[in-house]
Amino acid sequence: MNNAVANKKNAELSTDVMALINESTGEGTVFDSSELQIPFIRLIQAMSPQLSKKKTEYIEGASQGDAFNTVTKELWDGEKGLTVIVCVQTTKYLEFVPRESGGGFQGELRADDPDIFKTSRNGAKEILPNGNEMVKSDQHFCLVINDDGSTQPAIIDMKSTQLKVSKRWKSMISMERPLPSGKKPDCYTMRWRLSSIEQSNDKGTFANWQVDKVGFVETVQHLNEGKAFRESILEGAVKAAPEESSSSSDNGDDIPF
Repeated sequence: MNNAVANKKNAELSTDVMALINESTGEGTVFDSSELQIPFIRLIQAMSPQLSKKKTEYIEGASQGDAFNTVTKELWDGEKGLTVIVCVQTTKYLEFVPRESGGGFQGELRADDPDIFKTSRNGAKEILPNGNEMVKSDQHFCLVINDDGSTQPAIIDMKSTQLKVSKRWKSMISMERPLPSGKKPDCYTMRWRLSSIEQSNDKGTFANWQVDKVGFVETVQHLNEGKAFRESILEGAVKAAPEESSSSSDNGDDIPF
């Protein structure tokens, strides 16, 4: 559900109901961090299930190039984009059973796993010694800044053709000019705009991320939230939602490699 739809539904509530709701104290909304999942935000491609009314993943009003939250199904217009604060960036190596063998996510490989360096190429795919497919994924743990100034945690994971965008994004952060103190700014002090652009290769046309710097965060609240989110990730208190797709190309990232 996008913000416009949510606000419309809230406006339809009577004032007395809203008055009672505003007295809430968050009862029943606090959970142990191990019970929570940080959702992914991904781009919708031409063959993504979010566009098919016959699929459970269908999102009403979605279009190719829009961004969506994999847990809440919230949509962001691809051209307008969304604003995020980057808190942690890491690289994951994911293992999948090939689709022709039934598909299935097999887990994450350690960065020092020797099999990572023993893959063979099959077209655009990296094949592990056991015959499964390895997918490299740059994961950007972010806080999405909502229209009302509130934030929500999410992961922007970039694979295949998106890895070039990820590399450029990390380079932009690394090349940030030093502050008057002589030190470089922390990653969570900056805001970035993520939108989508259309690209093509010999396999077809697809949506890819475009990253542009907005500037430094404008509120103490966002600065403190970014720092706290980064610390909780590094401490292992919060983790990504598990991969539930049956194959490496069934997760809303149907990109022609």
